[in-house]
Amino acid sequence: MIDPTSDRPAYQQVADELRRRILSGEAPPGTRLPSESELMREFGISRTTARLTYNVLRAEGLIDTARGKGAFVRDRRSARRVASDRYRREVLQIRKQGEPTPPPETSFTRDQGISWSQYRLDKEFHEVPAPDHVAELLNLEPGTPVLARHFVFYAEDQPQQMSVSYYPLDLVRGTPVADPNNEPWPGGNIAQLATLGITVTRVEESVRARMPLPEEKRTLRIPPGVPVLTITRRMLAGPNKDRPVEVAADIVIPADRVVLDYTIDLD
Repeated sequence: MIDPTSDRPAYQQVADELRRRILSGEAPPGTRLPSESELMREFGISRTTARLTYNVLRAEGLIDTARGKGAFVRDRRSARRVASDRYRREVLQIRKQGEPTPPPETSFTRDQGISWSQYRLDKEFHEVPAPDHVAELLNLEPGTPVLARHFVFYAEDQPQQMSVSYYPLDLVRGTPVADPNNEPWPGGNIAQLATLGITVTRVEESVRARMPLPEEKRTLRIPPGVPVLTITRRMLAGPNKDRPVEVAADIVIPADRVVLDYTIDLD
């Protein structure tokens, strides 16, 4: 019940209790929460206070609300993006060519813990002049032609991340890599480049956080108040690990849907 002696407003006290139920697992993902009228009866609050309560929880990304349907606990399962392992496994898979073909997968399907049949992509390919920041990352002159690939990644029909990645056009023009009909490609970018005789020897990633852009909110169905992580990735080849062959600028993931795991060996 509401503590009238507390310095916290009533709607925050009710939000505290509902948040406790959600985070403790008492109200698991998909649970329909009490209606506004039910909240009013349970806590002795007004309808305005009930609405403010759900505004708080929605802004925190804990619930979804739909007119005429009510409020539901959001599924907060997080993919695990293991930085030290996710690309190395793709390299090892390529080195095992000639052995029995393993089930198709990419680093995304492993992050999400899904099968190939549960994975799909929306994709658009365009030949464009390299934007300045992309040209710098690829060690190209600004305006050099590149292949821009726009992807939306789905796990079990739910959009989980989006990206724009770039290949130097002279690297992929006229090859199967430049054909969007070949996506999704088992093994991902590292496997694609291997078909061109290019061995990726280094992957660099930089991670930032910001609030989502309107298109990102719509496409990834991001609730109010949830930030995104943006990952700028660069793949390099060659014995000196200094030849850029692919850039993703950026990979965009809602921050409540991913855990970034890093392992640092000191011996």
